[in-house]
Amino acid sequence: MTQTSVRPATRNAGESRWVHLTDGPVHYVDHGGPEGAPLTVLVHGLGGSHANWAAMAPLLTDTHRVVAVDLAGFGLTTAGVRPSSVGGNADLLHRFVAALTPEPAILVGNSMGGMVSSMVAADHPESVRELVLIDPVLPLTAALPDRMVTANLLQGMLPLKARMAIARRRNPIPRSRAAMQLVTLCCDDPDRVSEDVIDQHLALAERRGYVEETARDFLMAGRSMVFTFARARRYARLLASIQAPVLLIHGTRDRLVPFRVARVAAAANQQWTFAPGTGVGHVPMLEAPRWTTDRIREWLQTHS
Repeated sequence: MTQTSVRPATRNAGESRWVHLTDGPVHYVDHGGPEGAPLTVLVHGLGGSHANWAAMAPLLTDTHRVVAVDLAGFGLTTAGVRPSSVGGNADLLHRFVAALTPEPAILVGNSMGGMVSSMVAADHPESVRELVLIDPVLPLTAALPDRMVTANLLQGMLPLKARMAIARRRNPIPRSRAAMQLVTLCCDDPDRVSEDVIDQHLALAERRGYVEETARDFLMAGRSMVFTFARARRYARLLASIQAPVLLIHGTRDRLVPFRVARVAAAANQQWTFAPGTGVGHVPMLEAPRWTTDRIREWLQTHS
């Protein structure tokens, strides 16, 4: 796969919508699609939002109805009484999909969103027709992320009170700066991300503003994610139990979930389709949206 440093343009930002579940509203962006087309739900990772899919989502709408959800505690969906843990968000995602369609949906999850989507596919096989995992959090192996990521993961295993105390000692980071840090950390080459996609991330940060529970929700999600993938055998059994066809896309330059981890997971689940993204980091849908869309489209055509 050949990459360039050209910033591609996106076509539209979709329509902001809400679905009201019994425990509160859930925000999502509806990118549209043909009437009667299968529902494709895009699920972001830790610290992400619907904006993470702004470059790729419009590329799928000629054949699929595409929506990008904000999980509890992220984007515009506040957690409220709901847990922002991966288990809590797996339950939310299942109910969200059921509220939009009675038919099985296609789930596309990145990073923590891949873990959450995998939980839904394993626990509710009747509701997932295909599962696409893009640089998902996978069972822990001997391969570790880079130093900064590893330090954050170790901090994630501390008790909640201790992590909140650490967060309070640090100077607060403006949400706009945090949004840019996310793009920089997750991309091998941030210059590949289009300017309008970056603008959408910044606009979301400004729209969301300061939410008092943000640090709590982020830490709860991060801690639950760490403990899930650290229990490698249990998590590996969950992945192996998934009945839906699975496409695993993983960037070879991923600093958060090393490529070696993806190779181990692909070897352990030989029924999966494995598509390495050469020279791409943790978010191929931002760095290489056209390539990522083509891999998904080609694979879905063989499983429709």
